[in-house]
Amino acid sequence: MTQIIALAATARDRAGKGTARATRRAGSIPAVIYGNKEKPVMIALDTTKFTREIHRPGFFTHLFDITVDGVTHRVLPRDVQLDPVYDRPLHADFLRVSDTTEITLKVPVEFVNVETCPGIKKGGILNIVRHDIEVFAKAADLPEKITVDLAGFEVGSSIHISSVKLPEGVRPTITDRDFTVATIAAPTVKADA
Repeated sequence: MTQIIALAATARDRAGKGTARATRRAGSIPAVIYGNKEKPVMIALDTTKFTREIHRPGFFTHLFDITVDGVTHRVLPRDVQLDPVYDRPLHADFLRVSDTTEITLKVPVEFVNVETCPGIKKGGILNIVRHDIEVFAKAADLPEKITVDLAGFEVGSSIHISSVKLPEGVRPTITDRDFTVATIAAPTVKADA
C-alpha cells in the first residue's frame, strides 16, 4: 500500500497565466486539484516543502492529503511542470481520488536478491526490460514499487509478469500476453586472437 503524505495549501481565487505568475512571485507553486466528479480547486503550495516531496523516490505513486481551508482532499500527483532551465516546479496537477477510485499508474520495479541469484553468480548479466509496469489498482491498494525476486533464476532465464507476485488488488494493464520484465543474459566473452 502506498504512503499517504500530508500537505497544506492555500486557496487561489482565480486561474490563468497572470495569476500563476503572481503566485510564483509570492514564493508558492500554483496547482490544481480535479476529478472525482467535483469542481476543480485552485491551490498554492509551499515551494520548499513541495520541492522536497517531488525529489523523493516514488512521488507519482504516493497519495497526498492536501488540506485547503480546513477541507482535506485525498489526491494522487498526475503532472508536475518544471522550468526547462532551472528544473524547479512551475505547476502541479493532482487527481482527487477515493478509496474506490480505480486508476492506471506506472509503478517502478525493484529487483531483490541480486547477490544470491545463481545466474548472476555464474557471470550472467541482469537485463532489465521494464523499469516500470503499468497497472490497474484502487487508490487504497496502490503499491509504491513492484518487487521482483531474482532468487533461483539461472543464466538464460526470462522473468515474465506471471512469475512476479503483484500486491492484492493490483493487475497489469497488459493482459493479452505474458510480457518479459527482465532476463539474465549470458556474459559475452571476447575471444583471444
